[in-house]
Amino acid sequence: MTFDPASFVFTAQDAPSAIRASTVLPARRENVEFTTDDGKLLLGELAVPESGEITATLITLHPLPTHGGFMDSHVYRKASYRLPSLAGVAVLRFNTRGTHSPRGTSQGQFEEGIGERYDVEAAVRFAVERGLPNRWLVGWSFGTELALMYGAVEPVASQIEGAVLLSPPLHRATDVHLKEWAASGKPLTVLVPEHDDYLRPAEAAQRFSLVPQTRLVGVDGAKHLWVGEKYAARVLDEIVDDVTPAGAGVDGLPREWAGPVANAS
Repeated sequence: MTFDPASFVFTAQDAPSAIRASTVLPARRENVEFTTDDGKLLLGELAVPESGEITATLITLHPLPTHGGFMDSHVYRKASYRLPSLAGVAVLRFNTRGTHSPRGTSQGQFEEGIGERYDVEAAVRFAVERGLPNRWLVGWSFGTELALMYGAVEPVASQIEGAVLLSPPLHRATDVHLKEWAASGKPLTVLVPEHDDYLRPAEAAQRFSLVPQTRLVGVDGAKHLWVGEKYAARVLDEIVDDVTPAGAGVDGLPREWAGPVANAS
């Protein structure tokens, strides 16, 4: 049975509590779907602030589905739980073709990043049609390949502000794609774990030197999957710093919340 994100039950608190992995903050959440130009129906979820201005929109591209990546990969799940309330950021998550999650299974099958071009284009088109402002691609692992390969060329390039990459392996994305990003002039932030399995900070700095506008951040102690609240929170801080006018603040986003909360099982 498909999970309905509007079914979270929020409870008032007597005092502020720590934001934990399963903490869900208030937002307007809905299951969404959109169709690619080659006819695949993709399933996802959109979380937007309950009220007020949307400061930015994240179009998230998940890790490799053949190795457990999907729209609920933990950093993206936490982004959807927190960022609408903490930073006014809208978060669009979706399963690329053939990928399954509690939301359901998107049509099609994994195509090694080739057919997924249509998925990226469809997600961006959905965000545009919904009127979601200040749109950014956020890729993680395999998702960084999609962002690099398709984010700096049309029809996507003119519809986004830039991209944030988490743990880029640079397996499918080549120097050709990096040079396209350089030519686009669009901002590119690259977060590289100290102990990444595929590309570590020193090598990443060399590879991404082809994109002069890159902001490359090596994160001490982190690994490819950003496991641990410390690292997930750091990622969210860095994203908000890049995509919103106000940023995450000197001390980062709040680590406590005083309003109503729900708990994700």
